[in-house]
Amino acid sequence: MPTARFTHSMAFVSLMLTMMAPAIGQQFPTKPIRIFASGPGGGTDDTARLIARGLSKNIGQGVVIENRQCVLGADATAKATPDGYTLFVGTSCLWTSALLRRASPYDPVKDFTPITVAASFPTVMFINGQVPANSVKEFIALAKAKPGELNYVITSVGGSAHLAAELFRNMAGINMAQIPYKDVSVANTDLLTGRVDLFFSASGPLTAHVKAGKLKALGVTSAKPSALLPDLPTVASTVPGYEMDSNYCVFAPAKTPAATISFLNREIVKVLKSPESQQQLLKYGFELVASTSEELDTLRKSDITRVAKLIKDAAIPLED
Repeated sequence: MPTARFTHSMAFVSLMLTMMAPAIGQQFPTKPIRIFASGPGGGTDDTARLIARGLSKNIGQGVVIENRQCVLGADATAKATPDGYTLFVGTSCLWTSALLRRASPYDPVKDFTPITVAASFPTVMFINGQVPANSVKEFIALAKAKPGELNYVITSVGGSAHLAAELFRNMAGINMAQIPYKDVSVANTDLLTGRVDLFFSASGPLTAHVKAGKLKALGVTSAKPSALLPDLPTVASTVPGYEMDSNYCVFAPAKTPAATISFLNREIVKVLKSPESQQQLLKYGFELVASTSEELDTLRKSDITRVAKLIKDAAIPLED
């Protein structure tokens, strides 16, 4: 028969182990987290910084943003140690850029573990104020009258701006010149000053310039009007069947421990759902999503199928 002293000792040990269990499981994070995101001035960077501020405050560790072009940031993330200390925030450029290259440095499915869809955003067809068109129909007519003379911005191969423009060009039957930019803020400046004609961009950074008369917003790329821009028609109302949805997503390298992914999803979703973050997202022109990792995985796989079809149907040339 166990003695009373033995029983009390075992109870004490059991209590101590119970108290220690959370501490044993909370070994992540113990150092700063790095997030790769596209250049300053764009929605990807805005989203990454919003997450970084809240996450740093909540977990008591620094969260550093490193700005790199989509493919370079994705490649660095794929090659990072899968311990949760390196993350990637980006759009569908993660997989579309790989689909548009003859040889991608990473596999968009095998090399990444999904964490969450942070937010969605209406992509808007913006043109500079000097372009003599006030509607999608008028812009198409102008482009057909001047084949190859109008141009459009891409900020990354396979990014939302690239695919939205390629789909539009193909479905509208027009020929435009492609102008690549590495820095979104420079692209915005060149659009405002009239150096470039067309930019399919997140609405947040540019909408104020429409009110000032420097830009024209011709349409939104979603199939239905955006709740954030209820007065703006869809591109599809002129080009039937046109649709291009956009999201900001968070990924970690493949083989990151499931417990770490669960922790990151929980903490990032908590940041996104805070009143401060929701207010900031609306200011940016984004809509809160804060999905599960499984929902992001489903989105990624379905979008890969859709984009692969677009590349084939539009005969978009692959890059080396």
